[in-house]
Amino acid sequence: MKKVVILGCENSHADMFLRFISSNKKYSDVDVTGVFSYDAAAMDKLVARYGVKAMKNFDDGVGEAEGVIVTARHGKYHRLFAEPYLRKGISVFMDKPFTVSEEDAVAFLRSAKSAGAKVCGGSSLKFDATVQSLRKTRIEGSNGKTLGGFVRCPISLNSPHGGFFFYAQHLVDTVGEIFGRYPEKVSLVRLTESVSALFVYKDFAVSGLYADERYNNYYALLCSEKADKGGAFTVDGDNPCFMKEFDEFYNMLCGEEQKYDFKELAAPVFVMNALNRAMISGKEESVGEVVI
Repeated sequence: MKKVVILGCENSHADMFLRFISSNKKYSDVDVTGVFSYDAAAMDKLVARYGVKAMKNFDDGVGEAEGVIVTARHGKYHRLFAEPYLRKGISVFMDKPFTVSEEDAVAFLRSAKSAGAKVCGGSSLKFDATVQSLRKTRIEGSNGKTLGGFVRCPISLNSPHGGFFFYAQHLVDTVGEIFGRYPEKVSLVRLTESVSALFVYKDFAVSGLYADERYNNYYALLCSEKADKGGAFTVDGDNPCFMKEFDEFYNMLCGEEQKYDFKELAAPVFVMNALNRAMISGKEESVGEVVI
């Protein structure tokens, strides 16, 4: 059996992943040995629903767990929860936001590299079929040179779980998956119910729209020389992106290599921080160089 703990289990991902494990024969070799959250009610709910053990402290599973899933709502806890396990060289899933600070992202991933640990995570949207189709079109150049694009995702600007950072990675990961992880600069305009962003690459720019508290609206468009491709897509419990996200972690537990390198995993954190700086300064901001 592959022993796993889930930390910060107040997030809906914790319930969803436990449902996958308990209902899908493919994951019958996964044993969730404990769950932990500072939100006791959220933890008790999962204990009652799935019969898992409530942990007293987030590091109680160190030395026993072979994998850790971190789904805390506030990204400031992600490195704190995961790092004691990381040092054991095990597989780690980090939900969005991967971390809140650039310093945490770099320190965490350098520890992973040193320990030989495998890491995945970020936004599930990068596994959406529309997003993957647009990525393939851009990389293959089947519609000619990329001229730009547009992505719309939700945001929760006043979230108690980190404000802008709580939902920001969904749009950043979608833009990154389709157009590339490393825009050179970003700018941002915050309005009453939305935030407009611009991601500037070497040869094109991509517009982004964060719609505050509009959680059911997603859109991605790739504009190329010969044709524009994309449209609206739905992100709910029936979207296979969540199963694909869990599969990435499960495959690492089974011995496969991680899909994204450490620099790619850190990149969204650097882009989010550049966006946040742009929101504060009102000016275009450079995206910091990622060095792991």
